[in-house]
Amino acid sequence: MRYGYVIDVMAVDRPGIVAGVSTAIVKLQGNIESCSQTVLDGYFTLIMTFSTPEEHDVETLKNAILAERGLEGCQAILFPTTEIDRTKFESTANTFVITAFGKDCEGIVSQFTRYLGGKEINIIDLYAYITGDGEFMLITQVEVDPQLDLKNIQFDLEALGEQVGFTVRIQHNNVFVATNQIRLDR
Repeated sequence: MRYGYVIDVMAVDRPGIVAGVSTAIVKLQGNIESCSQTVLDGYFTLIMTFSTPEEHDVETLKNAILAERGLEGCQAILFPTTEIDRTKFESTANTFVITAFGKDCEGIVSQFTRYLGGKEINIIDLYAYITGDGEFMLITQVEVDPQLDLKNIQFDLEALGEQVGFTVRIQHNNVFVATNQIRLDR
């Protein structure tokens, strides 16, 4: 039997944080199962799920990880994972990408996410930023129940965007990837 944990690590960005966390987990005979890391405005954040062969007290485990070389000044939250019904969306939901952009104004993220939550549309990834010229860009990957009317969702999102001067598009994830994929020559 293995024991699962999720850790969220935050710090002022610098090289070596992911290396420090992953090295600490290896020293605990842990296995990293999934992770996502990003840097926003100079701040590093990492969320990672992992398992270990032995059960650990979460505070002791967190402190053992943060004691690893290179993790000085990092903050972390750690807790045991729970069984999640992954079949709720995986078997039936369609994945879409919503892009919204326009002049920055207060409440954009709140308005869009309240609409999505109200329709039971699950946000699986969200990225937002303000460009140097004051434009706000929101890119959201969502899971949509196929029983929802996609045309109505598109209409509602466009109407919401018009209210705040934004252009909004929703595309199936496969179309978004095919038309926006960056290709690197070898």
